[in-house]
Amino acid sequence: MSVLDEARNPAEVYDAHFVPALFAQWGPVVAAEAGVREGDRVLDVACGTGALTLTAANIVGSAGSVVGLDANPEMLAVARRKPVQIEWLKGTAEALPLPDNSFDAVVSQFGFMFFDDKPRALREMIRVLRPGGRLAVAVCDAVENSPGYGAFALLLDRLFGKQVGDAFRAPFSLGDVRRLHAICREVGVEGAEVVQRNGTVRFKSIDALVSTERACVWTLGGVLTDEQFERLLEESDATLKPFVIDGGSIEFNMPALIIKAQKC
Repeated sequence: MSVLDEARNPAEVYDAHFVPALFAQWGPVVAAEAGVREGDRVLDVACGTGALTLTAANIVGSAGSVVGLDANPEMLAVARRKPVQIEWLKGTAEALPLPDNSFDAVVSQFGFMFFDDKPRALREMIRVLRPGGRLAVAVCDAVENSPGYGAFALLLDRLFGKQVGDAFRAPFSLGDVRRLHAICREVGVEGAEVVQRNGTVRFKSIDALVSTERACVWTLGGVLTDEQFERLLEESDATLKPFVIDGGSIEFNMPALIIKAQKC
């Protein structure tokens, strides 16, 4: 049974497959970079189905509070099923529906690269931070620094052309330390730091990875025909074989870049 058969919509694909394979591990990392601690009031921007939001809620405990904000109602619908005390809000990063100086920490993981106006979004995140509040925003590092995904992107180029390969590369578009620093300077974020942290992609099989990527509406969703998908599955076996470990699962490194800043 394919990923598409198992889940009804893209948000469920994301929560059932991308979160355990990739995103769940980053919640503790990003929360730590933002210095999230017990009793804090925390905002998670572009929270998706809540991978980072849930981590923050566990850290702040009953003395703190967490808000998860996302523009996608399907993502929020899945998030609201989680049995936790979190306020889920619909809204965009460029116009946060929240007051100035209202959070001890603002965090965001793997959403910033998709924002329409990145400087404006960063400015909004700083606006809602209290003086002395901490910011941590994670993006995917360059695809070339993730060996499995780099090989997969080149395979897409070879099979279907650069346009399809570049559709897959979209989440990696901000994997450039200099560009992230430039955005921070444009917004006037003083003393911003960009650090690299390493993570691991783990899928139960090559087929699971390819099927999940094909289902992702932000990259390959709707791009490949059924015939192209079958060809991609066949060719992926050889391309991704170097990353297969015991039992047939696939594993490789995927680093992230994290913007860290503190509001004056």
